[in-house]
Amino acid sequence: MIDLQVTGFFGLLLLILDIYAIIKTVQSSAGTLGKVLWVVLILLLPVLGFILWLLLGPKR
Repeated sequence: MIDLQVTGFFGLLLLILDIYAIIKTVQSSAGTLGKVLWVVLILLLPVLGFILWLLLGPKR
């Protein structure tokens, strides 16, 4: 029971972080192709995509 609650919490947190990363990517000044590639990466690999976006993603 506790495992389900913890997993659900981290899943919700990851969803919120991924949505934040997608919004910031779309609002950035990066080119269209770059934006599309980042969004696809974040959607296909939620955890790794978010970490890579955090480290290497488009800035402003």
